[in-house]
Amino acid sequence: MSTAVPLPQPQPAAGVGGRLLAVASGKGGVGKTWLAITLSHALAMAGRRVLLVDADLGLANVDVQLGLEPGRGLPAVLAGRLPVEEAARPHPALGFDILAGCSGSGALAGLDEAAHRRLLDALRDAAPRWDDVVLDLGAGLDRGVRALAAASDTLLVVATEEPTSLTDAYAVLKLHRRDRPGGDARLVVNQAAGRAAGERTWRSLHRACENFLGGGVPLAGVLRRDSRVPEAIRRQTAFLSRHPTGPLASDLDALRADILGR
Repeated sequence: MSTAVPLPQPQPAAGVGGRLLAVASGKGGVGKTWLAITLSHALAMAGRRVLLVDADLGLANVDVQLGLEPGRGLPAVLAGRLPVEEAARPHPALGFDILAGCSGSGALAGLDEAAHRRLLDALRDAAPRWDDVVLDLGAGLDRGVRALAAASDTLLVVATEEPTSLTDAYAVLKLHRRDRPGGDARLVVNQAAGRAAGERTWRSLHRACENFLGGGVPLAGVLRRDSRVPEAIRRQTAFLSRHPTGPLASDLDALRADILGR
């Protein structure tokens, strides 16, 4: 049986700056990294100071989706060679900063508990420089993902309408409640056929959480399917730069409002 992950005591959510906002999923292929990038862009467009951290320690690919050279990034922070604020670099066109991972390498996936603690300490020390620190976590339920999720102020769990995605999202929420009782975890339904379909998907998971976990999960937002998303990813450009209006842009605006308003 799974047990809670030993963690440093989580810090209270920062009212002025330094909030850690983690984006997670139980399985790959649900658009988690795309959402982390696009949400960072949306927050920056609202005037927020944002740092996007590619914390997928096994298969980092934020730099790939944006067509960037990874630079020193997260490996330099974990090795103690640079603090976060020096390893991060700005993306002038998008208006937020990026702490890149190590694309195409699993070298960071096997970090021990001490390394995860060092990473969390480094992020907390640097976090007040930004309003929001968005963590793109790895898919799955390994120890490192759980530790970073539990240490964050807000956890966004990304799921689609597929039954396997919902099952995996439920597992993420179940473990998060063990690791961070009373923590702020919310659901984002991505690639929904429509708003009503996305809300039905959320209600299904919400009822399961109520029945078996002692409480439901808030809905942070429904993001409708848009055939232009794969095109933007192929072109290695931010979705909102190419398509700032339309149904999905409206959905992203509502998601941003939920995050900033709650």
